[in-house]
Amino acid sequence: MQNFNYHQHTYRCGHADLDMKDEEYILEYINMGFKKIAFTDHCPQKNKIDKRENMRMEYSERKEYLDSIKKLREKYSDKIEIESGYEVEYLPGEEENLRELKKDVDKIILGQHFIYDNNGNLKIIDFNGKVKFTDIEIIKYAEYISKAIELGIPDIIAHPDVFINARNGFGNIERKAINIICESAEKYKVPLEINLNNIFKKVYYENKVIVNLPIEEQRDKLKNVVYPYREFWEIVSKYNVKVLYGIDTHNRGQIGLFNELVQFANEIIGSEIINKLNFIE
Repeated sequence: MQNFNYHQHTYRCGHADLDMKDEEYILEYINMGFKKIAFTDHCPQKNKIDKRENMRMEYSERKEYLDSIKKLREKYSDKIEIESGYEVEYLPGEEENLRELKKDVDKIILGQHFIYDNNGNLKIIDFNGKVKFTDIEIIKYAEYISKAIELGIPDIIAHPDVFINARNGFGNIERKAINIICESAEKYKVPLEINLNNIFKKVYYENKVIVNLPIEEQRDKLKNVVYPYREFWEIVSKYNVKVLYGIDTHNRGQIGLFNELVQFANEIIGSEIINKLNFIE
């Protein structure tokens, strides 16, 4: 079982547990037997393009964030390896700002949540599926990821199948987008993440509280999970691409459910596909 996690948020993003300190997450990881983690909170933007509230840390919070990670790294060096990082989005024109962030940290994960539409406005994937991307926009989305990889920005691509939220079905356009992502990931040896957060939110998290329902009810709730998306990972399995799980931790108690979340992700994707994926050791 994977004993590392490189997708970890903090209260600074505004939509994680606001009363949970960085150290509390570390103690949960140690309790679960993890050997290595990276804090990869939603990055600040020097040019504030994403103007939504409670979505990312402020630019002024960078130093305090990195100082906190450094202190925890030193305090728990004999128990767990701790890295610093950011979750970023690629946008044309922001290359230098992204490179500046990359210099600050050990890991950059690309969690692409938006693109520029034809009018130059930000078009954001809605996690409730209300915002839909056109065929042209979904290819642009994949090309943004491909360009970021080509530029050497991300170390990992987070939830690469999240764009399914912005579509009404699955067909040739979706396959084309997936192949664009996979071809770049394979060429530049950038791993793709099987994200576990949507399973957590749909199966275990109700009204900001973790609930443990009978297994039959949990499996019934799996039908509401959008990603991981089976067809995405079936295509990935045909490429020589490294794969890893990402908890995408935002909430207290989420780390402790890691094994259960992995089991459900594997059920959704299917054992025949899981066995073909090239997991990072």
